[in-house]
Amino acid sequence: MTVSQIPSPAKGGEEFGEQVLSKAVKAGRRTYFFDVKATRGGDYFLTITESRKMTHDDGSVVFDKHKIFLYKEDFAKFANGLHEVIDFIRSRQPEFFAQGERLNAEQKLDEEFAAL
Repeated sequence: MTVSQIPSPAKGGEEFGEQVLSKAVKAGRRTYFFDVKATRGGDYFLTITESRKMTHDDGSVVFDKHKIFLYKEDFAKFANGLHEVIDFIRSRQPEFFAQGERLNAEQKLDEEFAAL
């Protein structure tokens, strides 16, 4: 996993916020990007992007991307909802969480959610 501070990309000449921090999480054919950006007023927001590598029959490669924007007023509600559904899965399929080591990312999420 990499955390970096990089310049903000523009899309169609329009800025989507100044890039403050970027963290990439590779998970097989998928990569998740957690990007912290700043508005002109200095407020932070988060973009979460799932990028999935797809290979066509002709051998060409494309990346299918899905992005959500999460604003500061929704951070706590989002974190609580995510924590609730992870707890639900953990209670219904504990064997999934018992298989091997618990991921560092999940431990950090638990700590962050507990702090909210």
